[in-house]
Amino acid sequence: MSLPKLLNFIHGELLENKSGQSFDVINPATNEVIYQTEIADDFIKKQAIESAKQGFATWSAMSAVERSRILLKAVALLRERNDDLAKIEVLDTGKPIQEADCVDIETGADVIEYFAGLAPTQLGSQQTVGNDFFYTRKEPLGICAGIGAWNYPLQIACWKSGPALAAGNVLIFKPSEETPRGAVELAKIFIEAGMPAGVFNVVHGAGEVGQWLTTHSDIEKVSFTGEVGTGQKVMQSAASNLKEVTMELGGKSPLIVFDDAEITEAVSAAMLGNFYTQGEVCTNCTRVYVQRSVYDEFIEELKNRTENNIVMGDPLDPNVNLGALISKKHLALVLNYIELGKQQGATVLTGGYQATPESAPNGNFVAPTIFVDCNDDMTIVKEEIFGPVMCVLPFDDEDDVIKRANNTELGLAAGVFSQNIKRAHRVIHQLNAGICWINSYGNSPAEMPVGGYKRSGIGRENGVETLNSYTQTKSIYVGMSQIESPF
Repeated sequence: MSLPKLLNFIHGELLENKSGQSFDVINPATNEVIYQTEIADDFIKKQAIESAKQGFATWSAMSAVERSRILLKAVALLRERNDDLAKIEVLDTGKPIQEADCVDIETGADVIEYFAGLAPTQLGSQQTVGNDFFYTRKEPLGICAGIGAWNYPLQIACWKSGPALAAGNVLIFKPSEETPRGAVELAKIFIEAGMPAGVFNVVHGAGEVGQWLTTHSDIEKVSFTGEVGTGQKVMQSAASNLKEVTMELGGKSPLIVFDDAEITEAVSAAMLGNFYTQGEVCTNCTRVYVQRSVYDEFIEELKNRTENNIVMGDPLDPNVNLGALISKKHLALVLNYIELGKQQGATVLTGGYQATPESAPNGNFVAPTIFVDCNDDMTIVKEEIFGPVMCVLPFDDEDDVIKRANNTELGLAAGVFSQNIKRAHRVIHQLNAGICWINSYGNSPAEMPVGGYKRSGIGRENGVETLNSYTQTKSIYVGMSQIESPF
């Protein structure tokens, strides 16, 4: 039986490549091939650029209000089809339907709605200079590229397209080759909403297609989500013709729990920040520092809830709350980190093994794993694992835990739990991280800028400053008086 084939989406329609090359897409919960995807060959790439040029000529000439109306129609369609789109995300990513159904599409729609609302509000400025004056205007950059990750495929496509399109740019988007279908569904919705052809094109492939996007002279900006090493390569490639870059990269984020914290709330945050989307979230708080006087209480509740409240299995089962890792390769990587933790002297409090749930015995499952007896020099405490693996470490002194939390090359996220409001703010202000929470963890509304310090990224996604990053400022000087010339 032949498998369904996903094509590239160019100029408002699905388009076959000329090479016939394709790759398999595998359901992480079953390890079965569920469809094939055509690679963007030279023909597709050429068509994508030509289409984007045509799309930009039309889209950038429209008023911001017109663009906003089309984006809002797309938002309504996304919400109307939430359940069907969530199922697509589950089959591609292995995450539980109970997550995708209320987070992935919903938050993606929220972001497009937010930027659609902001689009008509962009203002220039005017300044008198003697008898003359100048004014500025915000103009779109042109053709932009987005490169997505596999953990939140459709959401990331929305996060990148929302500000880019609202500002009047067009976007060529490359989803992860492991999760390509959601972006194509978004492209179809944009066309149905009335968006001109060429404004949002989707190309498929691995690193070679991504490199083409980052080096093409007609592309003005690249927005990338992924791991640090790949982000460095993207930046190097983009430097070849001075493209603007936005990069949201990896993290090894700390959660600090003080002795006056509400322990149940702090445990909830730690579990959300390690086991949601089976641990495949870049902002996860995989280093949990707990003040020694409440350490035992915290550990007891954490162990009990982890062993009794987590259900692994078929991600389409609404009762399942821990899904499958994206691939066999990634499964092996996570299991290797777990073994390394054991070898370096950490103690497995619970989990620590590959799981074979009855409803999905062939999937890439790892039991939720908690390490204790850790120290800051262990590999599992220093390196991003991107799986359901938590390290819990005691601390005594506020200044010391701040130093320990900041002792990393990464700086994506951080959290603090304390009922002492002065201490909470005092500590969070000293943590080297771009996304921070007090008495909460993981919430990322469209209004809040998202991005990292240090090697965790450049620029921001979401928030007003992101819309500005998709524009360039033109200054126009207007002479109102006679020119004084020595010639």
